[in-house]
Amino acid sequence: MTNPNSAIRNPQSAIGESAISQYDEGFLQKAITQRMAATGMNTAAAYRQRLAEDGVEAEVLLASLKITYSEFFRNPLTFALLEQLILPSRLEANGTTGQAELRVWSAGCAAGQEAWSIAILLEDLAQACGRPIPSRIIATDISEAALAFARQGVYDTAAVQNVRLKHLQKYFIIKGDAYAIIPALKNRVDFSTYDLLDVHSASPATGIYGDFDLVFCSNLLFYYRMDIRQQILDKVCRALAPGGFLVTGEAERDLVAKHDGLRAVAPPAPIFQKRKQF
Repeated sequence: MTNPNSAIRNPQSAIGESAISQYDEGFLQKAITQRMAATGMNTAAAYRQRLAEDGVEAEVLLASLKITYSEFFRNPLTFALLEQLILPSRLEANGTTGQAELRVWSAGCAAGQEAWSIAILLEDLAQACGRPIPSRIIATDISEAALAFARQGVYDTAAVQNVRLKHLQKYFIIKGDAYAIIPALKNRVDFSTYDLLDVHSASPATGIYGDFDLVFCSNLLFYYRMDIRQQILDKVCRALAPGGFLVTGEAERDLVAKHDGLRAVAPPAPIFQKRKQF
C-alpha cells in the first residue's frame, strides 16, 4: 500500500509540502486518508492528481488540519485544581509582589469555551473574595472563523453539558435552544488572531509583554512534529511569568513532562509550573 502522505509531496500540487510539513506524520496520514475516502480516491497518485487540479479540495484538506474543537471545563480534575489551588495561589503571589493583574493566555482557543471557563472561575473567585480581581484573559487562534464564533459566545445545549447548573444560571442567557455568555463576562476576554508558529513574536500583541500567570495550550501539541512541539513549548515557557503555570491536554502530559523548563505539579493532571532557571 502506498503512503497517503505522498499525495501532497508534489511540486505541481495545489498544496505544497511547506504548507503541511510542520504536522505530525500520523496525524497527516489520517487526515489524507479521510479525504481520499470522502472524494472516492483509491490511491495516493489519484488523490495527488485531484489536488493538482482542484484548488477547492486542497483548501478543504488544509482546513481539516486546523482543529478547532474545544469544550467547557474539558478536564474536570484540571479545572478543580485551578479553582481550588492554582488561581488562589497566583492571586496571593501577585498580591505579595504587587503585580496589578492576573494574566491568562488561552493559546489555540478554538470556539472559546476554554477562555470562558477560566473567566467563570475568576468571576467566582472575585465574588468569594468580595472584591474585583483585576485580570486580563487573552484568547488566540489562527482561525478567523473560530474566533468569530468565540466572540459571539453562543453555544447549543450539547456544548454546555459540562457547565455546572449554578454557572449556567449565573453566566448564561437562554436564547431559544442556545446559551449565550452574559455581556458582563464577555468583556473579560479579548479574542485575537495569533499564530503560535510565528518565529518573529514571543507572544500575542495584545499580551503586550507576556508574563502570563497561566497559559492554556491544550490538545494542540500532538498535531505537530516533535521539533515544532519543542518550539511551541519554548515560546510558551518564555511567555510565562516566574512560577507561572501551563495547562495542556491529558494526551500531551508525557510530552510536556520532558521539557526542561517545566515541572509537573499535580499528576495525573496536565498542569506544569515554570522552573525558575528557564
